[in-house]
Amino acid sequence: MAINKVRGFTLLELLVVIAVIALGTAGVTLAMRDAGQTSLEREALRLSALLDAARSQSRASGVMVTWEAVQDDSALPVMRWRGLRSKEPLPTQWLDAQTRVIARAPLVLGPDPVIAPQRVRLTLDTEHRDVVTDGVGAFRVEVK
Repeated sequence: MAINKVRGFTLLELLVVIAVIALGTAGVTLAMRDAGQTSLEREALRLSALLDAARSQSRASGVMVTWEAVQDDSALPVMRWRGLRSKEPLPTQWLDAQTRVIARAPLVLGPDPVIAPQRVRLTLDTEHRDVVTDGVGAFRVEVK
């Protein structure tokens, strides 16, 4: 008796190939993310956390703390903190030197538990993110 061999791929082999293609596609998609957008998002999240930390320090110490962005054409943009009295100062440099800030005035971060609503716009290339608070809650990042 002759046994007929069926040639072709098994279901398991096909599933392995599909899984490899899916992983490759996911890797390429993540690698193609806009570097400017990712950098700006990182800056906005970092600023949000720093402002909340300064606000907490202000409330704990009872001293008014302010933040402002200093943008001088001859130097890199920096953050200026006034009123902080901690042993470990908050960062004053941006992670990306191309980050620009649009803020109308210095932000007042305390010592009162409720502050005025505040907004800071960060820009990088053509992208922008707003770091905002309603004065009661924490700072958060908004995308418009």
